[in-house]
Amino acid sequence: MKLSIPRESVVQLEDLPNVGKAAASDLHILGITKPQQLIGKDPYQMYQDLCALTATRHDPCVCDVFIAIVDFMEGAPAAPWWHYTAQRKLRLPSKA
Repeated sequence: MKLSIPRESVVQLEDLPNVGKAAASDLHILGITKPQQLIGKDPYQMYQDLCALTATRHDPCVCDVFIAIVDFMEGAPAAPWWHYTAQRKLRLPSKA
């Protein structure tokens, strides 16, 4: 996992920590084509919008990835997506 990339060199979505082809595709569905567009976004709303747009309940770890990349683009150090799981669980109720 790429976690040591400097924020200034992030040009494409797949340059972001935690983002591969699948996550980049999800971001494109949301209309996000550049990492800078993540600044100021609500990752929880992004997750809900993705689920609505695709008519699919995505794995909640997708939300963790969204939290991680928004946080990174807003100045936090890069962290693995699972670092945000506890935070997400506090905010989003489980649909078990």
